[in-house]
Amino acid sequence: MNSQRCPVSAIRLCRVVARVALVCVLTVSWAGATGLPGAGPAGVATVLESPAVSGYSAKGADTCLACHAMNAQVQAIFRSAHARPHDPRGPFGPGGLQCEACHGPGAPHVRAMGMKPAGIVVFGPHSPTPVARQNAMCLSCHRAAVRRNWPGSAHAVNEVSCVACHRIHGASDPVRVQATQATVCGKCHLAVRAQFLKPYHHPVPEGTMACSSCHDPHGSSAPAMLVKNTVNETCTGCHAQMRGPFLWEHQPVSDNCANCHVPHGSVVPALLSEQPPILCQQCHDAAGHPSVPYGPQGLPNGMPNPYLLVGGCVNCHSRIHGSNSPSGRALMR
Repeated sequence: MNSQRCPVSAIRLCRVVARVALVCVLTVSWAGATGLPGAGPAGVATVLESPAVSGYSAKGADTCLACHAMNAQVQAIFRSAHARPHDPRGPFGPGGLQCEACHGPGAPHVRAMGMKPAGIVVFGPHSPTPVARQNAMCLSCHRAAVRRNWPGSAHAVNEVSCVACHRIHGASDPVRVQATQATVCGKCHLAVRAQFLKPYHHPVPEGTMACSSCHDPHGSSAPAMLVKNTVNETCTGCHAQMRGPFLWEHQPVSDNCANCHVPHGSVVPALLSEQPPILCQQCHDAAGHPSVPYGPQGLPNGMPNPYLLVGGCVNCHSRIHGSNSPSGRALMR
């Protein structure tokens, strides 16, 4: 039995030595050729294995790059804010744990020749790492920005990972750029994305606004994760002329802007949910002056409906959001 085992053990030992030698050669040659941060002695500070950081690799990012150097997504980290070598807050700052600050101790991963032990955190929607653990790694540094409202928020409850929205490797994060944010949000919010294709919408697709102009993606105490306490407070942050208070209030307006308007998009001008006078008649009795019904077909005598053709009820009741005129009870001019 021993005469058979010794050659096998020797062959295995030779294979291990050869692989280690190949890794060392690739590390030295790649580091000299690229000059990226973390590549070689001129790069960022490496992490030395000690009892205080047991389980971490001896050379930090240099150890990771021995195998992952040719991965473009891995190299992109060096163009991101996470890899600033002089930022003491970042993982690649002085004394930082570099790649292992987010992915966990890498020594078992190295010893396993690339296998993924339980300690390695893999980010992504199809990762074997639970979403809660992925997010916990991000929150270990970014907790100050989201600590109040993230727990219990719609995204947290539905187990949306941080990397589902954010690009952690790379020079820019599309979800944090106003012109590209809606594309990221629209990957999940398909119905809202379709509404923005309607002819009348807020200028989100054009990049003048972003979803975060009205919504806080990390959570809020308001409905629909709005940035303000109510719908009206959010809307009047831009539409200040509609805020009031008015001497003569229009009750649906002071209650909720969404009673008449569709915020994401509509086929009716001014983002109205219905064409006037049909919209007005949903609250006011379907009778006009003098008590005849207004409808899409016109008046009962077959005459065209002038109120529908020239703007509906607001043709006369133009102060529809409220009036400060002493004689403005009917919200007229």
